[in-house]
Amino acid sequence: MKLHWESKAPVDNFLKAFRCFILIALVISSVFGTPNRVLANNQTNGERLFIENCAGCHINGGNIIRRSKTLRLKDLHRNGLDNADAIAKIAKEGIGIMSGYKDVLGENGDNLVANWIWEQSQKAWVQG
Repeated sequence: MKLHWESKAPVDNFLKAFRCFILIALVISSVFGTPNRVLANNQTNGERLFIENCAGCHINGGNIIRRSKTLRLKDLHRNGLDNADAIAKIAKEGIGIMSGYKDVLGENGDNLVANWIWEQSQKAWVQG
């Protein structure tokens, strides 16, 4: 004759194992998932600003209006832009026929987009 509590043993063991599995999965996802999200957010702010405000004229670092004013490293150097700060100044204040984007980019947006542009120019605008 089986007692009532004996018949629940397999179910209880399954529930304990299932709870343990869920707990382990949550711990692993929190340990390995959070840094990637944080990194992705920090990594994409400059890129997001570029896509929203600059890519219309500067597709892949080019320039659809003035070919010699690209964001490629050789053109940046030729035009006296040797660092991200110089790019940030232009993004903020504008130059020539290009308007400044201070209000559109927001606080520190000029630096975020300039750092991203400078980084891309160092990689020859090859994504990856």
